[in-house]
Amino acid sequence: MTCYLRHLEDLLGELGYGIDESNRRALDKALHRAVGVRYRDCPMTWKKIKRSLAGEDEKKRLLARIDKELGRTDG
Repeated sequence: MTCYLRHLEDLLGELGYGIDESNRRALDKALHRAVGVRYRDCPMTWKKIKRSLAGEDEKKRLLARIDKELGRTDG
């Protein structure tokens, strides 16, 4: 679980989220939901995240979905 989170520190930092032991699982679950992948299918989740980071528009949409999945509605 969460083996790809270390690659997303900057991305999540753009949303104001840090990664630590207390929130790793919640972040991981939110990322799975944001890209529409069944929880614990980390390889497919990482593949979809990387694809979403290919362009600025895709990245913005991914950030919005992650933020929504983490419960923030004002950003």
